Amino acid sequence: MYQTDPPRPPKEYLPTMYDLPSEDPEEPGLPDEFHDLQPQLLRETFCPPSYPPDQIFVATDLNLYYDVHHPQWYKRPDWFAVLGVSRLYEQRDLRLSYVIWQEGIAPSVVVELLSPGTEKEDLGQTLREVNQPPTKWEVYERILRIPYYIVFDRYTNRLRIFQNIAGRYQELDLTESPIVLPELELSLGLWQGSYEGIERLWLRWYSVAGDWIATPAELAEQESQQKQLAQQQIEQERQRAEMERQRAEQERQRAEQEHQRAEQERQRAEQLAARLRALGIDPDLP
Repeated sequence: MYQTDPPRPPKEYLPTMYDLPSEDPEEPGLPDEFHDLQPQLLRETFCPPSYPPDQIFVATDLNLYYDVHHPQWYKRPDWFAVLGVSRLYEQRDLRLSYVIWQEGIAPSVVVELLSPGTEKEDLGQTLREVNQPPTKWEVYERILRIPYYIVFDRYTNRLRIFQNIAGRYQELDLTESPIVLPELELSLGLWQGSYEGIERLWLRWYSVAGDWIATPAELAEQESQQKQLAQQQIEQERQRAEMERQRAEQERQRAEQEHQRAEQERQRAEQLAARLRALGIDPDLP
C-alpha cells in the first residue's frame, strides 16, 4: 500500500472496530452459564485503586484484534481488562471489539476459563500451523506481552497464574492465596461462597491487603445490614431511655409516697397532740 509523507494515521486506512466487530456468524451459540457468571464476578470486583472507573475497560468474550499486518486475525479471551484507556470507544461509544492499533494500549490481564475443547491451546500446548495465525499463548506472551495470564479450571478448581517476565510467561507459586499482582495493585484468589445464588469455588479479585472486593449486590447487602444494625441500636437506645424514664417515674412515685406517709405521720402527730391538750396534758412533756 502506498504510504504518504507524512504517514497517514492508522484510523484513516486500517479497519476500525466498526469494520471488525466481535460477532462471528460461524460461532456456535452463547457461552455456558459458568462462562457467563464467572466473568461477571471478575468484572464486578476488578477495581484497581490507581485508576478511575472511566479509565478501565473490561470485556468478556470480545474479539481482540492484535496484528496490524493481518487485521482479520483476532483472539477472543474469556475475560480481559485494559488499564489507562477510556471506558468508551473514543469516549463516546460502546465497543464492538478491541482493536490494538486503534486503542494503542494492550490488556494488562487476561483470564481464560478452561474447557475440554480449548485446554491445550489455553495452556500453550499447541503448535502454530503453517500459514495460520499464531496461537493464543503466542499472542498473549510475545505479541501483546500481556503482564498477567490467568487460567482457571472449574472442573478441578485449579488456578494457574503466569507473569510475563522478559517476554516469557513464568508460572507463579500459589502457595499463598490470594496472590498479589503488583502491576494491577490487586490480589487474585479463589473464594468459596454464593454468587447469583450458586454456591461453589469462584475466582475473584481481592485488595492487596487480602480483603475480598465486594460486588454491588454485596455492598447493598452490607449497607442493608448496617442500616438494620443502626436501627437496632436506635431501638435499643430508645428502650434504654424508656426504662430510665420508667425508673425515674418509679422514683418520683416512691418519693411522692414517702412524702405522703410523712405528711400522714405529721397529721397524726398533730391530732394526738391536740387530744392531749384537750385532756390538759402537755404533749411536749416526756
